[in-house]
Amino acid sequence: MIWNRPLETMPREELAGLQLERLKATVDRVYHNVPAYREKMQAARVAPLDIKNLADLRRLPFTTKQDLRDSYPFGLFAAPMRDIIRVHASSGTTGNSIVVGYTRRDLDNWAELIARTLTCTGAGADSVVQISYGYGLFTGGLGVHYGAERIGATVVPVSSGNTKRQIKLMQDFGTNILACTPSYALYMAETMQEMGLSRDLFKLKAGVFGAEPWTEEMRRELEFRLQILAIDIYGLSEVIGPGVASECPVKNGLHIFEDHFIPEIIDPETEQPLPFGEKGELVFTTLTKEGFPVIRYRTHDISVLYEEPCPCGRTHVRMAKIAGRTDDMVIIRGVNIFPSQVESVLLNLGLTEPHYLLVVDRQGALDTLEVWVEVSEKVLSDKIKHLETVEHRIQRELESLLGVTARVRLVEPKSIERSEGKAKRVIDRRKLK
Repeated sequence: MIWNRPLETMPREELAGLQLERLKATVDRVYHNVPAYREKMQAARVAPLDIKNLADLRRLPFTTKQDLRDSYPFGLFAAPMRDIIRVHASSGTTGNSIVVGYTRRDLDNWAELIARTLTCTGAGADSVVQISYGYGLFTGGLGVHYGAERIGATVVPVSSGNTKRQIKLMQDFGTNILACTPSYALYMAETMQEMGLSRDLFKLKAGVFGAEPWTEEMRRELEFRLQILAIDIYGLSEVIGPGVASECPVKNGLHIFEDHFIPEIIDPETEQPLPFGEKGELVFTTLTKEGFPVIRYRTHDISVLYEEPCPCGRTHVRMAKIAGRTDDMVIIRGVNIFPSQVESVLLNLGLTEPHYLLVVDRQGALDTLEVWVEVSEKVLSDKIKHLETVEHRIQRELESLLGVTARVRLVEPKSIERSEGKAKRVIDRRKLK
């Protein structure tokens, strides 16, 4: 199913023309309405009239998360406050929150993008969509909410938390589409099992999972435990929220909705653009945002772009599942390590529960990595020798993949904190010393 066939299957040449028209309008908007953007463009010696083709995008300066924090709260808004009808914001755990504003047209476009996303799962007017992303300043809950209403679905706006109640509502209301983080979906599956509830008691068909990187191995785990189609979605508050990109049932990359966003991949060190097929940092330029447009925003997300056609018929460029974030990455003795690599090993081995924590420390001048892995009650009751065998096998597999030695520590069931939002995967004790 395709929600907006004319735009989602637009021929590439026509799409490029639409992008250029919207890019010129966006650059003109920020230049004349946002002093911080105007100053950066003047420093780069580029003006709106210099944007004559899509290749000229590379002449524009990057926007960083620090730029957004420095402009707190409304310094990067490109529309007057009388036109801003909603704001969202990040948690601000490492400084000022990043505040984003939406005009009425922005919210209308956002609903359109989520309608496309949900339609990718097969959702429609007969669907019951349970939204277990957090509502409030976080963009997840309200972002998905209005898109679900746009397609005519029945919305269950339960937000996150109170998991047993969520499961009861899921059963009683006949929920068939679940929207939440993948780690929370896994926690729900565990809780259903603990409650003694058979999967047959539920009508779940699909889930739209995002807000944190997750692996193909995690997809297989979710699809097995919940018996659903697990679809990866992508978005970030700074760009619009959820709705930037979505997988289709082919599950061969996420379609970026290019009539609203221009994606790039750059080398995070040199900041030079990379060609299709090469891994690097995702960069986005918004094309239709009125309240809070961003130009060449560095996401810190690591991915790859693909231009080959998709069997589903959509013509927009696809991005690979996020491999990790440059700001989640830990460097151990010069080696870059992402939590998703550890997740992949654990789920492939299937010897433990899929809950883990990377603990990074320093002994003298040497960085150390310890991986805490949760085991089941059955494994915990086994002989000490068996537990040691499991530890050593996981350690060997991690060393083979990562190229560094990591000590593996098996921990008791339920000892690693569960998250109702984004899962915490890394504790870096080096930053505390």
